[in-house]
Amino acid sequence: MKYGTFDILRGGVAAAALGILVPAGALAAGLDETPAEPVVTSPAPPAAPAGVDWTGFYGGAQLGFADVEADGGLDGDGAIGGLTLGYDYDFGGYVVGGALDYDFADIDVDGAATLESVARVKVRAGAKVAGSGLLYATGGGAQADADALGTDTGYFLGGGYEQMVTDTFSVGAEALWHEFDDFDDTGVDVNATTIQLRGTFRF
Repeated sequence: MKYGTFDILRGGVAAAALGILVPAGALAAGLDETPAEPVVTSPAPPAAPAGVDWTGFYGGAQLGFADVEADGGLDGDGAIGGLTLGYDYDFGGYVVGGALDYDFADIDVDGAATLESVARVKVRAGAKVAGSGLLYATGGGAQADADALGTDTGYFLGGGYEQMVTDTFSVGAEALWHEFDDFDDTGVDVNATTIQLRGTFRF
């Protein structure tokens, strides 16, 4: 078969056109592909703090104000303060414990008697808050000594808040209401309210 000059030229143009179109098509296909988004790995959130472990013995001091009332409209108020020694057990979300308190006082109750001391045997239970705080209720037995009336036992109820400042030292505040019925068989009922600031060391 013979090919003329025109046929040769036509074949060459077609080959050249095909050589251009194939790479162009491949390039166009490559441009159409959307580049993969880079995977951004966010850092894991920090673990929540475990909080304070309240388990153990503690001892410290407290100081505050007491208001004393007795039958017949007798009333007196003044400073009160002393020592505390106790033990707590941490159950995870809440704390249960017991303590002994001894407070000194010199509160004149309208000249009828002077409150000289209050001793307490207490239990307390509360919930851990804010990682290093303890909000609690407390109650137990109390013994009061008043010079003209003698010594009598009663009970008290109250609550408080304690905040750990370091691993071994805490500060707090506590309010207690005391009731002494028929104080030492005198026929006089006495009640007292105390509000105290506390500082304790754990060991």
